[in-house]
Formats: sequence, structure tokens, C-alpha cells
Amino acid sequence: MILLVDVGNTNIVLGIYSKNKYVACWRISTDPKKTSDEYSIQVMQLFNQANLNTEDIEGIIISSVVPNVMHSLENMIKKCFNKEPIIVGPGIKTGLNIKYDNPKEAGADRIVNAVAAYEKYKKELIIIDFGTATTYCAITKNGTYLGGSICPGIIISSEALFERAAKLPRIELEKPNRIICKNTVEGMQAGIIYGYVGQVEYIVRAMKKEMQDLGHSEPLVIATGGLAKLISNSTNVIDVIDSKLTLEGLQILYEKNKESLNANFKCNFRE
Repeated sequence: MILLVDVGNTNIVLGIYSKNKYVACWRISTDPKKTSDEYSIQVMQLFNQANLNTEDIEGIIISSVVPNVMHSLENMIKKCFNKEPIIVGPGIKTGLNIKYDNPKEAGADRIVNAVAAYEKYKKELIIIDFGTATTYCAITKNGTYLGGSICPGIIISSEALFERAAKLPRIELEKPNRIICKNTVEGMQAGIIYGYVGQVEYIVRAMKKEMQDLGHSEPLVIATGGLAKLISNSTNVIDVIDSKLTLEGLQILYEKNKESLNANFKCNFRE
């Protein structure tokens, strides 16, 4: 069994992969203030609840966009599993040609998604990850990572509205049936969700045009992340929703790098 760990700004997703299938998937809160012992208690409880044995874990891989939580997580893994994890970062084998000005700056989550999507679809791709930040990535059919865009996530955008406008309430992100609304709550929901849909549609159209101007065929648009379904239900620019894309990418990267567990990664992302 392999333990896959995706550390996001809001949640940590833990996946267990065994015999070509996922046997468990959990979410816990990302909290830089938690100690390794607190994370250990949570993880051990999850394993016990699923009747899984930590001794059956053969390898571990972590992708993180939150550097200040990594010390506690790595210590937790050593305590619970007595393993040295693979950390997705500079030097790890990806199978992609990263065309970033500085490949070290490419976010681990974006690279993991790109690896999974390229291995699965083998064609021109636009990947949208709806997380705390929303990221857009462009990949060619020969595995070149062209780059992309980064926007505030829909929750960040809505939080800014609640915090800055004194009379506007905190609302649930739920799509209203109309855009000309008769009350404040529906009006905010319509503005936030349909406004975000408009942003997604414009960026996707612009990225498609730019890729086609470079001589590539029209890309397939893949969405992942917690709010992918909410946005995709209101637009036709998203072709595929792939909720397990990040975990699949971590599993692929583990297989590519398991022989280098003890390597000291100090170079750029490489093919």
C-alpha cells in the first residue's frame, strides 16, 4: 500500500492506494499550529477506523503548497510509519518538460495534476484546479508544461466581500435559479457564482486561442478540486471533472521516483 498526501492551504487529503485501486480517502484540516503528535493521533484514528495497518504502508509521497506545515507532517510520518517520504519538489522525475521561467517556482500541486492528466489523456490539455486559489495550466500532447494562470479561489473572493462590506452577510455558496434576484442573499450568490463562471469561461477561451496560435490543437478542459462540480454545472467549457486527479498524479510520481527515496533533490523539475 502507498500513502498519498496532498497538502493544500485549507485541507490535507490522504489517500491509500493498493493493488491498482484506492482503498481509502480522507480529509483533515491544514493547521500549521498542529504538532506532529496531533497529526499522528488523527492519522492513527483514521487508519483504525478503516481497519488498516500502518505497517502495511510500503511508501509515502507528499505534495505540499504549505511549507510551514511540513516539519510537523514529516515528523508524524516518521513516527507513525517509520518511512522516509518522497517530497514533490525540485529534482523529482515528472516526465514533463517544464517551460516555466524558473521551474522551481512551479507549484507542486500544479505539477502533480499535470502529470496525472498527461498520463491519462495524452493530448493538449487545460487543467483547472478549484482550490483556495484557482489555477489554470496548459499542457501539450507531447508533455510540455507551457504555464498558466493563478486566480483567487471562489471562497477567497466571497470572504473578501463579507469582510469588506459591513451590511452584507456571510452566505452559503449555492447557485440561484436566476441572476436578477429579489433579495440580498440570492443577489450575492448570483454575483459570486455567475461572476466566477464568467471568469472561468474567459480564461479558458483565451488559453485555447493562445495554444492554437502556437500551433496546438484544441485542448481538452479538465476540472478538479472541491468546487469543480458547482462551477461546471453552470458552464459548457469544462469537458471532464476528475476529482481524483491529484491523488492519481501522486501515485504516478511515486512509481517514477520510488528508486530515489533517499536522494537529495537539489535541481529543477526534470523529465
